[in-house]
Amino acid sequence: MAAVARKTNWFAVWVSIAVVVVLVAVGVVVWLGNVAATSPGEPPKSAVVNADTGAIAVGDGPKTVDTYIDFMCPICNQFEQTYGETLQQLSSDGTITLNIHPISILDRQSQGTEYSTRSANAAYCVAVDTPDAVLPFVQALYANQPQEGTAGLTDDQLAAFAEQAGASGDVASCISDGTYQRYVTAKTRDTPVQPGQAGIATPTIAIDGTVLSNQTDLTGDPQKDIVARVQ
Repeated sequence: MAAVARKTNWFAVWVSIAVVVVLVAVGVVVWLGNVAATSPGEPPKSAVVNADTGAIAVGDGPKTVDTYIDFMCPICNQFEQTYGETLQQLSSDGTITLNIHPISILDRQSQGTEYSTRSANAAYCVAVDTPDAVLPFVQALYANQPQEGTAGLTDDQLAAFAEQAGASGDVASCISDGTYQRYVTAKTRDTPVQPGQAGIATPTIAIDGTVLSNQTDLTGDPQKDIVARVQ
């Protein structure tokens, strides 16, 4: 029990920091959303992508877990390390459909390269090219996550990780062309706001449509936080 308490406190502290940082970026996100409002860009055409919501579906279980993530967000990586294995198991055994929403709220942290948008675009490129490669690609981006304040991975590196995950060589042009970048921006502004918060944050988690609070619902215990809610 003591070990769980330590994890809970650690996770909550970092989530609190993340929310404060993200709120500073809300004005930028709103501005970008307004720019894209009249031209949301081309939606990804894939059997696993819901063009209306931006969700990339992994699995086909009756329960749903939606994750809104920014690939430069370190707390998203901590969420992956804590809950990723459980979510993968639940999606593979038919319990849930894991809906991954790649969004971009931390472009300002990548020295002008817009890494958050580029990496989210790359996730959609993979979903269109080879749906089965999406989860391995997401895991690869977390395993090779650049630090905030750096330029992030290059388009060539993103393409290389995509191909290593199982995508074809055709994915490289989609990534370098930024095919779905405007779509990413448009879907980012649709991210739900967590209970008690004034703006969007990552990660944001919803189970069967109910948005969780990172502050009170994510304790660091996958069985309590995820499994118990989908049974």
